Amino acid sequence: MQIEQLTPEAMAAEIEALADVLHACVLDGASIGFVLPFAPAEAAGFWRKVQAEVADGGTRICVARLEGRLVGCVLLQLAAKPNQRHRADIAKLLVHPAARRRGLGRALMQAAEACARLEGRTLLNLDTRTGDPSEALYRSLGFELMGIAPAYARHPVADVLEDCSFMFKRLA
Repeated sequence: MQIEQLTPEAMAAEIEALADVLHACVLDGASIGFVLPFAPAEAAGFWRKVQAEVADGGTRICVARLEGRLVGCVLLQLAAKPNQRHRADIAKLLVHPAARRRGLGRALMQAAEACARLEGRTLLNLDTRTGDPSEALYRSLGFELMGIAPAYARHPVADVLEDCSFMFKRLA
């Protein structure tokens, strides 16, 4: 397993691999902002927008590789408002379904946390579908529940609304 942070230039070469991971996760039912039908081209378009955010300096992206193949990622979105520059948001923690149960999600989260520390951030926030396996991962990494918003997001496959857990972690 290899974890690395991508530059905007390096990200350009990885758009298709990132799109493959995102597309596979949505098809597998991940609640990450997209619903079916969801085309690979739509996934690639999403990553091109993120690449611009990385180039602008407001977002960092860490990726995971197995045997050289990109199989996971996580975004660290740096709050830019003057009264919020101590915090960042974790977004799009994705591990390709074929690469799960190998510690990649944990390693990606640890890399994002290390990046946040380097950026001088002392508070991390995230949201996740309530009851999702990722919620247990976040708790094991020291995240605490802020609250649950009922019927917050539409399930990516079924036409139902699901609750969302909002979590935080203070960095020492």
